[in-house]
Amino acid sequence: MKKLLNFSIYTFTVLMALTSCSEDFLDDPQPTQQVSENVVFGSVDGVEAFISGIIREGRGRFDGQSTSNLSSYYVARIWKGDDMMFLGTGFWKIDYDYTGRTADNMRPRFIWNFSYHMINQINNLINGVEASPALSDSEKAYYSAKGKALRGFYYFQLALEFSKAYSVDPSFPAGPIYTELTTEGKPMSSCQEMYDLIVSDLTFAVENLTSDRLGKSYVNKQVAAGILARVYLTMENWEGAAEMANLAYDNDLAGSFAPELYGDGFLDINNPEWLWGYDQTPDQWVSAHTPAAWTDILSPGMGLAPYKVGYMNVNFTNLFSATDIRNLFQIQNANVNNVRHMTTTKFWFDKENLDYPIIRKPEMVLIEAEAKFRQGPAFEAEAHDLLYYLQKNRDPNAVKSSNTGGDLEEEILLERRKELYGEIGVEWFDAKRLQRGIVRTSNHQIQMTIAPNDILFVMQVPESEYDANDNIDPSVNNDR
Repeated sequence: MKKLLNFSIYTFTVLMALTSCSEDFLDDPQPTQQVSENVVFGSVDGVEAFISGIIREGRGRFDGQSTSNLSSYYVARIWKGDDMMFLGTGFWKIDYDYTGRTADNMRPRFIWNFSYHMINQINNLINGVEASPALSDSEKAYYSAKGKALRGFYYFQLALEFSKAYSVDPSFPAGPIYTELTTEGKPMSSCQEMYDLIVSDLTFAVENLTSDRLGKSYVNKQVAAGILARVYLTMENWEGAAEMANLAYDNDLAGSFAPELYGDGFLDINNPEWLWGYDQTPDQWVSAHTPAAWTDILSPGMGLAPYKVGYMNVNFTNLFSATDIRNLFQIQNANVNNVRHMTTTKFWFDKENLDYPIIRKPEMVLIEAEAKFRQGPAFEAEAHDLLYYLQKNRDPNAVKSSNTGGDLEEEILLERRKELYGEIGVEWFDAKRLQRGIVRTSNHQIQMTIAPNDILFVMQVPESEYDANDNIDPSVNNDR
């Protein structure tokens, strides 16, 4: 008989400790299994503390340096593109050379286990809130919505990594779907089934949340809309993507940009451009789990040296004008053909202050621009206006192009790369969802061409899952 699943169906018991833990839990949220269910779901304060514990878990250290938390998803995707280069010998090299996707590898194992680890805690939240006799119907809807926003987000990460692009094959097997706590492993769902749950969760969240929140590490209506905008972009629901992106930045272009702060090292969650991020406090700080640890080549490390293994592709940096505020590139080696020729100061490694952005408002403006463009010629002018607003904000000397049709499409996609490099793995995300390939250009240490819809875009289900789950066997990877 197979052993119980490690993480994907691990049941978080909330009855293991005495109620005497309640004051400590409310004052300093801890893992959920340490306190009584009545304490957690017996009051709004208990639920808020429970959510704080989930947020803390999401930004902590789950496993190793490259398998730590949410940022590890994005950093792994960064190295899969062409614009940045990983020149180290460990950690992320398996992502850079695309060897880390197989069932016996740490990357699919981490993404699978961490996602389900978080989903199980979130399910505990949703189920506990909905069953609580102490909460009103409006409170149940509000706090369930917070959970569903996060659950939709983590299922989206699984769908992105373990399925083909939604537009390619909605029937392709994705991971199991859990909405209740269980000790029985479930079979694989389809990509369509997983996206149906994601959209349902996020739609519920948008409808039942408000703009209020305890801080930018927490979800609210705008954050839920921002996540859903990414989802709709992937599903090619252009009208929905435009609507949700606009809601995410509150239809406030002027309030969505702070160009004077772009060169400040991406350190501070209080930056008005940041919609959702993780605030790394001194007592919770994790050293090497943000992009700055890998891409900051020039700083002394502010008490702890960064790894200094991320360099820029000069073919990408040459696309920036001299007056673009995002042109934060510096020559490190005089030889233009040397892989260590160009670095960036976009991310500054400061041990005492190193917050991490998950969603920024400028991305939402670009999503709206792309989604408007893809709705047809009637929306093209509006899409171009949004694009130019961002371009002019980033470069005071920008001139609006005369591009239309396919040329405007390419201009929007290039602007996404220029705005978001080093943050969310935008090249990989766009190449996969749009069925495009990735072509490494000449100054990469590892030359590769990833064809459109290549199976290299898809993770294999980890061995640990089919070893533990009676409903999944190794054949799940036959087409992976």
